[in-house]
Amino acid sequence: MLELRQQHTFFGILLYVASTIFVLYLAMGQPESTVYNGLFWMIQLFVCVNAVAKSFMQESQGRMLYFYSIVSPVHFIISKLIYSTVIMLLMVLLSLVLFRILLGNPVMNELQFIGIACLGGLSLSLVFTLMSAIAAKAHQNAAIMAILGFPLIIPQLLLLIRLSKAAYGEVFREGAVLQIGLLLTGLDLLVIVLSIVLFPFLWRD
Repeated sequence: MLELRQQHTFFGILLYVASTIFVLYLAMGQPESTVYNGLFWMIQLFVCVNAVAKSFMQESQGRMLYFYSIVSPVHFIISKLIYSTVIMLLMVLLSLVLFRILLGNPVMNELQFIGIACLGGLSLSLVFTLMSAIAAKAHQNAAIMAILGFPLIIPQLLLLIRLSKAAYGEVFREGAVLQIGLLLTGLDLLVIVLSIVLFPFLWRD
């Protein structure tokens, strides 16, 4: 409820997404599928950094002390993960709509691409929420979030870009696509487990 009261932050993110995609439209028109795919995932990365990664870093010490007195660290980090995931999924769906309206629609299998995009939004939000929690305890140093987060995000982005190519008609073996999907799911579960295990130590600091 406290997060939802900060409507200026949410609408600022919406404006960021819309203006960025509109600038891409002015600069490139309707790009080919490979460029379209790369642009989509780069936009999701920067949207996640702006929308999700700052969730902990915007919390004041007084509010964190209040949370510390009323909830357990596990409940707190799980609620943050859920909230960040919901926000990121909304941004992904908005990006899909704006990409289709402004940059065309080279996607051949739309349902597959939407599913991969939502999976990617989930993965990005989980990783950057955990990195944001760590950075917030290091005197809110955003550089730490980038240093810790991007080495984890780059393999995920490469996997997502490769996986989403199948939606543009590129042929992959079924086993390869399944392995990439399982790897992404495994990474997501690993981040959730790490968040539950590590955050209580950050919480007590």
